[in-house]
Amino acid sequence: MAEIVNLRAKRKAAERDARRRKGDENAAKHGRTKAERRLEETWAEKARAHLEDHRRETDAPDEPTDP
Repeated sequence: MAEIVNLRAKRKAAERDARRRKGDENAAKHGRTKAERRLEETWAEKARAHLEDHRRETDAPDEPTDP
């Protein structure tokens, strides 16, 4: 005897699979590996630290005071 199939459920499952495949293709094409992300984070942190190390700080208050 033939198996009864819910066509709506099959259609939705096929659409989900197609979207998942498309997402996987896009991730492979445009995505970055974990090592690449870590390397970029390391570079960004090094640049932030470099800027912070060279920041000028003054002891003078922002507004002049009258004696």
